[in-house]
Amino acid sequence: MKPLAITAGTVLSAIGRGLAETEDALLARRSGLTPCDFAGIKTGYVGCVPQAGTYVLEGVAPSFTCRNNQLADMACAQDGFAQAVRNARQFYGAHRIAVVLGTSTSGILSAEDAYEALDPVTGAPPMKFDQAHTQDLFSLPRFVAARLGLEGPILSVSNACASSSRAFVDARHWLEAGLCDAVVVGGADSLCRMTLRGFAALGLVSAEPTRPCDAQRTGISVGEGAGFVLLEREGARSGADVMGRWVGYGVSSDGHHMSSPDPLARGAVAAMREALERAGLDATQLDYINLHGTGTVVNDAMEDHAVHTLFGRSVPCSSTKGWTGHTLGASGIIEAMFALVMMRAGFAPGCLNVQQIDPTFNSHVLTDTLHKPVRRVMSNAFGFGGTNCSLIFEGV
Repeated sequence: MKPLAITAGTVLSAIGRGLAETEDALLARRSGLTPCDFAGIKTGYVGCVPQAGTYVLEGVAPSFTCRNNQLADMACAQDGFAQAVRNARQFYGAHRIAVVLGTSTSGILSAEDAYEALDPVTGAPPMKFDQAHTQDLFSLPRFVAARLGLEGPILSVSNACASSSRAFVDARHWLEAGLCDAVVVGGADSLCRMTLRGFAALGLVSAEPTRPCDAQRTGISVGEGAGFVLLEREGARSGADVMGRWVGYGVSSDGHHMSSPDPLARGAVAAMREALERAGLDATQLDYINLHGTGTVVNDAMEDHAVHTLFGRSVPCSSTKGWTGHTLGASGIIEAMFALVMMRAGFAPGCLNVQQIDPTFNSHVLTDTLHKPVRRVMSNAFGFGGTNCSLIFEGV
């Protein structure tokens, strides 16, 4: 594929607001996971963004207020992202910048709160509940477009945990088709009762902070967060700062099971192989692989098998979910931004909380920070239902 330029970016998660705080937490090996105490739920640990629920939205209708949009607004307000989009808007025009964002549950917490407050006589939700601006899957891109003053086409992608990774792919299609000249790509996902109780009901929530790739791993820690990049054709806007390049992607859908990955890893292998082919790279030309690495027994084993099938032990890899928890539909963009941070600062972080790597694993799993030049990173997102997406980024 023809590489696309990332001319601005920002990230928000439990480990920090913005690129500088994120880099500091990754290098300090400082996790953002804390004991869960959210909406009366006390199961396991979560990656909760401080002040998200009380944050006041800027410059948009208050009807957009929900935790998901609050996270998105917090991200828009940092790392100079809103100003970078304004500069692009002045060059291209507001109608030529699209918004393509991923989310798995959107603002469903608002609907949960409304359900708890149903009128006991009529069964009607509170008058203040605005489903279209909160729970609706298109609430997020509508909000971000309004927040950034954009008038181009918008799209919401809901592909489970691959949502904001897949958003990159749809954005590229739109750029190639000439529907736009730049795209705000990314996503947000927020803590809610359904996610916390749903994963607990599946027996997938760890009682302790998640420890991907550990021999005694017991499940996930749920997180939340948001992130965005501004994606443009290379050289289209002279003078634009370039943070990195997106050079390859692969997608697949294996449909093995509703919630369990294919143990033979056929879909994951296909996505990673396709990403290498589109980037024109061989396995030895990657410097690091950011694993999907959720911390469940079957997911981590499947991904180890997939990575070893293509790369053997030649490329170091790890999961960053020990820092943030599994941020679900936002994990793709958050970990894409982690990749840009790693390439800029020259390091690859080893998994957190690992006491012993699973002895059945064969890939090169890091458990401590590796300081070295990092030019190319593959970032994996493998969601429920067998929806798989691998992205390759290159430093500048």
